[in-house]
Amino acid sequence: MGGSRLDYGRRPMLVFWETTRACQLACRHCRASATEQALPGELTTAQGHELIDQVAGFGRPYPILVLTGGDCLLRPDLFELVEHATGLGLPTALAPSVTPSLTPEMIDRIVASGVKAVSISLDGALAATHEGVRGIEGHFDATVHAIRTLAAAGLTVQVNTTVMRANVDELADVAALISSAGAHIWEVFFLVQVGRGVATEAVTPAEHEDICHFLFDASQHGFIVRTVEAPFFRRVVKCRLAGDPAPTTPLYERLSGRLATLMGPSIGRARAHTAATRDGKGIVFVAYDGEVYPAGFLPEPLGNVKTTPIAEIYQDNPLLRQIRAAEFTGRCGRCEYADLCGGSRARAFAASGDPLGEDPACPYQPGPQQPEAVLVS
Repeated sequence: MGGSRLDYGRRPMLVFWETTRACQLACRHCRASATEQALPGELTTAQGHELIDQVAGFGRPYPILVLTGGDCLLRPDLFELVEHATGLGLPTALAPSVTPSLTPEMIDRIVASGVKAVSISLDGALAATHEGVRGIEGHFDATVHAIRTLAAAGLTVQVNTTVMRANVDELADVAALISSAGAHIWEVFFLVQVGRGVATEAVTPAEHEDICHFLFDASQHGFIVRTVEAPFFRRVVKCRLAGDPAPTTPLYERLSGRLATLMGPSIGRARAHTAATRDGKGIVFVAYDGEVYPAGFLPEPLGNVKTTPIAEIYQDNPLLRQIRAAEFTGRCGRCEYADLCGGSRARAFAASGDPLGEDPACPYQPGPQQPEAVLVS
C-alpha cells in the first residue's frame, strides 16, 4: 500500500489496537508497562467487532490493522477477531510476544487465519543483551527460532529492535542475524521515555544521526528498514539518495564497517521506508480500553471508540489536524523537512509536555538560511 496514494487527512495507513495489556514478559523498555493479567475495562469481543467495523468504515484502501498488546495471544477471542477483520477484507497483522504460547501449532493457526504479517522483538545480537532487556533466560534463542519458523511458514516477518545504549554496538550484528533468519522488515524503535522506558538509557542526538545513516546502508541488503519515533530517518534517506556523503564519525564507521564485514557489499537499491507518516498522521493507536491516542508512545487521549467512531476522532480531532498540517514550534516548525519528517510528536511531548514542540533527539538545525543548515550534537 503506497503512502503517496493515501490521503492521511481521511484515513490512516496503520491502526494499532492494543488488544490487551496482559503479557508474560516484563521488558525494561515496555511502552505499555504490561501486566500479567488483563486490566479491567478491556474491550469485549462485541466491542472489538465494532472497532473492526469502524476501521473498515474508513473505506478502501483499508488501513492495516495491527493487533498488538501486551501479548495479543493472551486474548482468548483473538482468532475470532482476526476472522472478523479478514472477512471484511482488512489487511491484518499480529504482534505476539515470544512466550510458550507461540508454539508450532499456534504458528500454523496464525497462517491459517489469514494473517499475512507478524512482528517479533529482538533487542540485541547476543543473548546477554536481549535477555537483559526481556528478563527471561533462554529468550534470545527462542526469539531467533520464532523468526525462522514464522518466516519458513510463509508469513511476512518484521523484527522490531529498540535502540538503547546497551545495544548500539550490536546493531550491525542484529541486521545480519535477522537477514539470515529470513526476516523481511527491520523496524527500529528510537526510545521515547514512556512506560518502563523512562529507566532505559537513550542515545544522544548525534548518535541518532549516525544510526540513521547506518540504517540507510543496512536497507541495501535485501530487507526493508523502517523507524519508529525517528521520522528524521527520512531526511537522512532523502539526502543520501541525493548523493550526500555518509558521516565520518566513529560510531557510524564502526557500524557500517561491521555491516560490510558481516554482509559484504550492498546487493541492491535502498529499501528504506519514506512515507511521510508520524504520530497522528497516517498512524493512530487504540488502547485496551478503547481510548484513542495519536500513537502508542504519545499518551494524549483523543476520545474513545466506545462512544465516538474512530474515523470521526481521526479526521476531526484538532490536535491531529495540527499534526497533519505540520503546525509545529521550535526547530521542527521552521524545518524544510517538516512535512516529510515532522519529528517525533511523542518525544516532543515527553520532553516538554507539548506534542507540537520540537523533537530533542533530532540534531538537525535548520537555521535562518536553510541551505546552510548544519548538524548540532
